[in-house]
This record gives sequence, C-alpha cells and structure tokens, in this order.
Amino acid sequence: MKIYNWAYQLLEHFEVNDTLALYISLIINIVLVISLALLLDFIFKKILIVALAIVATRTKSTFDDFLVANKTAKYIAHLIPLYYVYKTVPIILKKFVYWEEFFSKGVKIYIIVLSLWIIRSVFNSLKDYLKHKPRFSDKPIDSYIQVIMIVLWTFGITSFVLIMFDTKISTLLTTFGAISALIFLIFKDTLLGFVASIQVSVNDMVRIGDWITMEKFGADGDVIEINLATVKVRNFDNTTTTIPTYSLISDSFRNWRGMQNSDGRRFKRSFLIKPSSVRFVTDDELSKYENLDLLKSYISHRQTDIKRYNETNSVDKSVILNGRNLTNLGLFRKFVQQYIEAHPGINKEMLLMVRYLQPSELGIPLEIYCFSKDKVWENYEHIMADIMDHVVSSVNYFDLEILEFNFNKTK
Repeated sequence: MKIYNWAYQLLEHFEVNDTLALYISLIINIVLVISLALLLDFIFKKILIVALAIVATRTKSTFDDFLVANKTAKYIAHLIPLYYVYKTVPIILKKFVYWEEFFSKGVKIYIIVLSLWIIRSVFNSLKDYLKHKPRFSDKPIDSYIQVIMIVLWTFGITSFVLIMFDTKISTLLTTFGAISALIFLIFKDTLLGFVASIQVSVNDMVRIGDWITMEKFGADGDVIEINLATVKVRNFDNTTTTIPTYSLISDSFRNWRGMQNSDGRRFKRSFLIKPSSVRFVTDDELSKYENLDLLKSYISHRQTDIKRYNETNSVDKSVILNGRNLTNLGLFRKFVQQYIEAHPGINKEMLLMVRYLQPSELGIPLEIYCFSKDKVWENYEHIMADIMDHVVSSVNYFDLEILEFNFNKTK
C-alpha cells in the first residue's frame, strides 16, 4: 500500500542512503501501524462494550449481563485491530523476509491466545448463568468448564508448536506418543480429578450445597465448590477445607443430604442407669406414679393385666419377687416414651422408641431414639436439649440414679 511507502520515497528524494532509508521508514511504519491499531482497539472496544451493555439492559435474559461482567466484548474488540496488524505486517516487512515470518508467527499465536480468552470468557459467563438456575445450582459446572478449557488449551498449545517450528501434525503426534507416559505422569492429578468429577456427577454422590463430613481431611460443612481438582467445603467454624476430588470416590465420607431431604433429623442419646437403684414398685407406691398424667392410663392397664395373671396362677404375693410386677425402671422408660410421643418437636410418623442397650459393668444404658421435625441444626439442638433436660431431671422421681464416674478416684 502506498501509505506505507511515503516515508521511504521522501527519504529517497533527499538522497538518504538506501539501507538507512529502509530502516527509518520501517520504524515510522511500525509506529504508524501501532498507533492505528490502538485507535481501532479504542474505537471498537467502546462500540462493542456500549452495544453489549445496551442489549443487556433491554433483554430479559441475564446471560448477556454475565457477558458484560466477564468482559467478553473487550476481548472480541481486540480481534479487529489484531486482524489489521496481521494483514499489514507482510506489507511493511516486505523487504525484511526474516522479520516478516517472525512477526507473522507472533501475530498468529496471539490470535490463538486471544481466541481462547474469548471462549474462556463466554464459558465463564455460561457457568455463572447456569449457577443462578435452580436446576443447575448444585451441579459441578466448574469441572465441566475446566475439562473443556483443558482440551481447548491442548489444541492451542499444539497449534503454537506447529506455527513456531513449522512442524507437521503427524510428526507432533508421533512425538506426543513417545512422551505419553511423561504426559500422563505430569497430568495424573488432573486426569484422576476428571474421572472423579464425572463419577461424582453421574452417581449424584455430592452436590454443591450438600453437608458432608470427611474426618480424614477435617471437613464438616457445606460444599461450596466442585471443580476438576478439588472440592471446597465451608466448615461450620467458617474455615474452608479443600479436598482432592478423587478422594470422594477413593475414601469414605458422610453426606447428610438424605437427612436434609427426609421428614426428620435423628436424635439418638443414651445414659447409664445405676443397676443398684432398680427395684420393684409396691402397690402402696403406685399412687405416687398414678398422679402422673403420662402414666395414669398405662399403670391402670398394666395393673389389671398383672393382677389377672397373678390371680389366675395363684401367685403368692407375700413375696414381692413372685409373679409379675412393675419396676421403677420400667415405669421410667414408659414415662420417657410417653413424654417424647407428646413432644410437639418430634415427628410421630417416623421411628420412635425408648430402649435398653446391652448392660455392662458400667450400668444399664437407656437409649432415646426418635426424629425431630425441625432439621435446622440450632433448632434441632434446642429440641434435644429440652427433652434431655426434662428426662434427666425426672430420674430421681423414680428413685433411680444415673451412673457417675469419678475420674479422680485412686485405687
């Protein structure tokens, strides 16, 4: 183009040395190309950014808003001046064959890099857009985007090599095959993470927002991010634990999603009753327990059955051990059962029982097993504390004792 020859022609007119004229005109042309490229970049950047912002404000979709936030228009605007430089370089370097080839390769590589940045920006916008959709909010979108970008960067790096060294694709693939073992060794964690993220997603093992517990890594909290290499967990003490994605399929962990999706959260507590405090209840003592609203009906029904059995079998009740009798522990267990069944915070539609566990030298374990309606941790603890406060306070009323350990006792 004549516009790039005016400097050389002017210098030639003043009879400047031909070689010097070439280099001076080259410098002038480079400055001119750079200036025009920067001007084009500024103009098109303003046009595209403003245009996309206007479109984003006038459309109902939020996807274009994320395109604006991720500066997609800015990256696209760079392509226009870059294309101008790519077409101009062969003209201004026509008499500098070596530099023409060198700069052409550099521009091609930059075009590839910029294209990858544009694609990355679009995918990041897509990721942010999908995360705001309830249907995809708990899916490991980050992992899929990272896999796609790794594939694209692989093609990009391959293109770099082909351009820089004028290498044929067949030669490059042969070289990659020869060093494939080294490649797999370098990207081992990435490949394992890729396999793990697919299995986690397909098998629905973990979702974003799930409460998981993994003692090996000290994780106990909500999953906030799942990507190709790691899973981030925000613990309940507001610390963050990073778990290798592959560990989710190679190690054991607990996912509390089932509890959160169910109709109740399990409450399972036991305390030890001192065996020596367990005894039969005499008829004279029953009036004390018959005054309890929760036991009145039970005692009346049980006493009728016991009396009928003892009379039918002519049991000698002068000795209390003969026949059938009520015990203070049995009454206490029934009292706790009735109290839990009447508690408004307990789900009556789910399993509910008060049972004895295997006695040991430590005492007789009495276990409460039920499910609270409210699954929120704080509310759940309030309900359980309310039950335990009442139950433990009731032990003495039945002349029972909870076993205490004296750890300071010396033999």
